[in-house]
Amino acid sequence: MTNGDFCDVVIDATGNSTAIHQGFQYMAHGGTYVLVGLQKGEIAFSHPDFHKRESTLMSSRNATKADFEQVLEALASGKINVKNYITHRVNFEGVKSNFKSWLDPKTGVIKAMVAI
Repeated sequence: MTNGDFCDVVIDATGNSTAIHQGFQYMAHGGTYVLVGLQKGEIAFSHPDFHKRESTLMSSRNATKADFEQVLEALASGKINVKNYITHRVNFEGVKSNFKSWLDPKTGVIKAMVAI
């Protein structure tokens, strides 16, 4: 498919587990793998192979440039107050004792800020 050249960027938008796993083998040295499709299982890949290629793994939630521009405009104009989304605060020393509770939806965590 690539005539041995491999790809600078591999994008999976299928969400198919087999396709996602096979995508790693098409990356060129220094390549980037972008996962757009979502599948429910785990992803496994050879860390030594990934590492020696000096690869980058990224993901996207299907947002467009226009979506990001709209959000940035809303933030800049004050239509969205980001402080409303910070529901929990803790200093660094408290992360270990609080982290498990943040995983429970009942605690209502939207964004937990850690002060260093």
